[in-house]
Amino acid sequence: MRSKIFMLAAILSVTGSAFAQDQTPGTAAPAQAAPPPPDNSPPAPPPGPGPIDPSIPEMTGPQILISTSMGDITLQLDAVRAPKSVEHVLTYVKAKHYDGTVFYRVIPGALIQMGSWDAQGKGRPDIIGIKRLPLEVKNGLSNVRGSVGLARGEEPDSAGADFFINVGDESPLDAAKDVPGNTTGYAVFGKVIGGLSVVDAIDHVKTGGIGPMEGQAPMVPILISKVTIVPGTYTDPTPAKPAAAPKKKK
Repeated sequence: MRSKIFMLAAILSVTGSAFAQDQTPGTAAPAQAAPPPPDNSPPAPPPGPGPIDPSIPEMTGPQILISTSMGDITLQLDAVRAPKSVEHVLTYVKAKHYDGTVFYRVIPGALIQMGSWDAQGKGRPDIIGIKRLPLEVKNGLSNVRGSVGLARGEEPDSAGADFFINVGDESPLDAAKDVPGNTTGYAVFGKVIGGLSVVDAIDHVKTGGIGPMEGQAPMVPILISKVTIVPGTYTDPTPAKPAAAPKKKK
């Protein structure tokens, strides 16, 4: 925008000089000041469409911190309305499955997605032995701005590690109202409580890079260095393994 303003100013200046010369023949044109150097600083990302949707209720459960190359994002998970989904995702967090991956999918104004892909477009397998997750879609939560939904395949219980953050109102991803049971839609299991500006910045990056969704990967990979459970927000129900007894010396 600044370069366009400078260009316009230069055009007006030259036009004004020519006009003055036409009005006063033989008069030297005034000296033209050199334009300022171009501004090479990166443009600020456009503002997002506002705070998270106020219809998202308060949630009780653990929080996770997503540390990315563009800043931190904190999620509040809902262990009351989506307990199985929350424990499912935490299994991957505790296994450090997300560490070293990227946000591999950006649909501007809709959602950003992460989970099992690295910057080279290489996918990570599901954790061996993890049980398939029943779809918890009819839990009173909706895919609106700021909510977090669990990705899945064609089958209702096919969710793996991948999940998405809704940038806009994506309520069409909710369960179909005329279909009984938890068989359609994408389950919401959390919401953004910190770093919504980072989410919006990711939403505005240029896409077309390497990834599983053709044309939807950021051109410059958005690296996820690690995903961790916020201390004090979670008590692991898995019993700790007892320490091995020391071997007796013969």
